[in-house]
Amino acid sequence: MKKKNRVYSRYALEALKLLSKLIKAKRVASGMTAKNLAIRAGISRDLLYRIENADPACAIGVVFEIASILELTLFDADIDELKSKNKLIEDKLTLLPQKVKIKKIEVDDDF
Repeated sequence: MKKKNRVYSRYALEALKLLSKLIKAKRVASGMTAKNLAIRAGISRDLLYRIENADPACAIGVVFEIASILELTLFDADIDELKSKNKLIEDKLTLLPQKVKIKKIEVDDDF
């Protein structure tokens, strides 16, 4: 099966570049080798290099784990604030419909 090329928005690509550079800068500034960080995260060094080079195909969970290991703040919040924000959004989601339904538009063609 041939792999399809996924198209990403310019915003998503720029945000990904920023995150990957922040990760690499934090790793280097903390004096951690790519090999050591990969071992701590339980991933291959190749995957870490892909993350640091802004490969959009990398799993978001792995990217967040790398950021967590490096103590890189992503949401300007500590763990308690993240929990609080998650609770707020969960409460909001309970008030919203479970599914999005397409509204049928009836055409009034009675002139």
